[in-house]
Amino acid sequence: MTAPIVLTVCLGNICRSPTAEAALREAADEAGLDIEVRSGGTGSWHVGNPPDRRMRQAAGAEDLQLTGTAEQVDAAALRAADLVLAMDRSNLRDLQRLAAAADVTTPIRLFREFDPRAGDDLDVPDPYDGGPDGFVEVVDIARRTAREVVTKLASGELPGNLDGAGSDDDDGAGDLDETGGDTA
Repeated sequence: MTAPIVLTVCLGNICRSPTAEAALREAADEAGLDIEVRSGGTGSWHVGNPPDRRMRQAAGAEDLQLTGTAEQVDAAALRAADLVLAMDRSNLRDLQRLAAAADVTTPIRLFREFDPRAGDDLDVPDPYDGGPDGFVEVVDIARRTAREVVTKLASGELPGNLDGAGSDDDDGAGDLDETGGDTA
């Protein structure tokens, strides 16, 4: 059996999604869970660039190593994944549109749906235009949320996971109206 693929996605793939990718790898390693984690962005501005220097510094200070270079998500990346985790509602809408246009049925969820401290705010804040504290916050969110995601993957609570078969019944996310509100 091949390891299930989890794809984390933000806007540029230089801050939030590579941090979530690294945190998921770390949590899976700690749990002894065999998964493959990838990340990508909905935009192409940073393709080929490493994660943002400030994000690498904040993560490195917490012994979380960010690797790789930015990639833009396409239909093939969505189709290859067993689970897609969007960093915010805007990313989720973009991914849902891309999936619908390409007839991709891979489950797409908000990453912070699994954050035990998220409350009503399911967006991972984008630290790009802010100060150092925003980058530290992303590391904290990514780590605690990744542990929960790995727990749910290991227990079979998440769709399209460890049996290697994706779900064709549901994309795993409620539909959003044009304002970003959940219609489900």
